Amino acid sequence: MNIGFDAKRLYNNFTGLGNHSRTTIDILTNYYPENTYYLYTPKVKQHNMMLSYLDKEYCQTMFPKKFIKGSIWRTFGMASDLKRDKIDLFHGLSNELPVGIHKCNIPSVVTIHDVAFKSFRDMYHWQDCKIYDMKWRYAIKHADRIIVISEFTKQELMRYYNIDESRIDILYQPVNPSFYEESILSQEEINKQLSAYPEDFMLYVGSINSRKNLLGIVKAIELLPKDLQIPVIAVGDNSCYKADVQQYIASHHLEHLVIFPDHRIEDNELHLLYQKARVFVFPSFYEGFGLPVVEALLKGCPVVTSNVSGLIEAGGPFSLHADPHSAEDISNKIKMVLTDDDLRNEMISGGKEFAMNTYHPSVLAERLMGIYNSLR
Repeated sequence: MNIGFDAKRLYNNFTGLGNHSRTTIDILTNYYPENTYYLYTPKVKQHNMMLSYLDKEYCQTMFPKKFIKGSIWRTFGMASDLKRDKIDLFHGLSNELPVGIHKCNIPSVVTIHDVAFKSFRDMYHWQDCKIYDMKWRYAIKHADRIIVISEFTKQELMRYYNIDESRIDILYQPVNPSFYEESILSQEEINKQLSAYPEDFMLYVGSINSRKNLLGIVKAIELLPKDLQIPVIAVGDNSCYKADVQQYIASHHLEHLVIFPDHRIEDNELHLLYQKARVFVFPSFYEGFGLPVVEALLKGCPVVTSNVSGLIEAGGPFSLHADPHSAEDISNKIKMVLTDDDLRNEMISGGKEFAMNTYHPSVLAERLMGIYNSLR
């Protein structure tokens, strides 16, 4: 089967949607190499992680060949290219479908990650909200199947777009396959490689914006007893929100309790940070799913996350879920992990088993291929 994908995010985005696109292609090529996977993108960012997919086995990367280029081609020109390339099925990996695909007699699937632009309008320019809503509506109307990344996102989509739930499939996000591998490093070797960081620390991984609630973590640490106030390492892209967090840190003299790495954290270092952290803290106000939570569970790091949105599903029964609006609740949950060794050990072993069984790439790949095959 020739399967086409909108690969703009795969080749140009380092974070959520890009990671989802790359890991989706990874699990498909690993478990279903009999197919050919066509990756359609208007451009490729010059980075080793992105460039490696140009030569990926069982894949072909497709660029605009006519006078229409860039985003205009991706929206209005790609459909005719899919027909020319004899694509049997197309998957829009990031909330969109090319205009006109329904006229090409090519079955289509779209993955909707969230509708945060409706729930958190203050984070988005009104023009962006209009554009997103238009794209979501078009994709939802014309897709043969709609994939959502959690039960929560399914309910949100039905709430805002009045979709018949029989058209929706729930498929959790795949995690980079490397997270399922056992570490061959001893604790001494991990400590040596992370010698630039404090001996004890908490960890946050994600974009640094108001929805992710890093300030809630800072306030929660401030409420901890002095002997439990270990620093949090905040790994993520910056935004204007970071300045608000830093202003609070400075005014409360908490500089020693928040560490912003001064370099890009690559996968190898991220794995080690997850493995060494005393607790992973992710009290986001809203997530379609919450991939960093699953990454932490797979690397044996106990998780404190939110009791709302897709994070309830992502964290599962062995994570602690706090009210993201309450720094006191977040602080209390952190304190439980730091002071109760039996609880912490249960969270580590139970959380890892839960994540392995629920989010294993073989399970997700089989489920995804089942959705594709239902449209043939």
